[in-house]
Amino acid sequence: MALSSGYLVLMAAIGVERLAELWLTRRNLAWSFANGGREWGREHYPFMVLIHVALLAGCIVEPLWSGTEFDPSLGWPMFALVVLAQALRWWCIGSLGKQWNTRVVVIPGQKTVRSGPYRIFPHPNYVAVVVEGIALPLVHGAWRTAIIFSLANAVVLWIRIKCENQALKELGSVR
Repeated sequence: MALSSGYLVLMAAIGVERLAELWLTRRNLAWSFANGGREWGREHYPFMVLIHVALLAGCIVEPLWSGTEFDPSLGWPMFALVVLAQALRWWCIGSLGKQWNTRVVVIPGQKTVRSGPYRIFPHPNYVAVVVEGIALPLVHGAWRTAIIFSLANAVVLWIRIKCENQALKELGSVR
């Protein structure tokens, strides 16, 4: 069974989006460190990167391995959720501006952003990650990938949110 060209375009677009995030992270990290930023939670970051790379790989490998065909009744609603997750992610990135990156870096005394989706709840980017982690694999029926990523991601997010909240608290940012 071959994957459809549309699905491969989706996966390539998500891959390009991840590369854009890494470029933006590098730029924003330099700005943060130049402004006294302090990094927290370095030890969990490699695991987070690993599970996100595994998510993308699983989205391609599992349908090929299992022979799963695209099911429009599941695939199209999941595709819509993926698009909504990307919109939320980029709303978060835009709202945080130079403060956004994929690491936990806090500039002492910097106020917590309370605009955009952050006025609604404290960790909206993680909502996007959770939704995408379920929906992206299910676009092409990769339910094993969705389950494994979601479980691993739950562990990472539990650690990461505790880390972020502690960093904000100790560095005097208001949450």
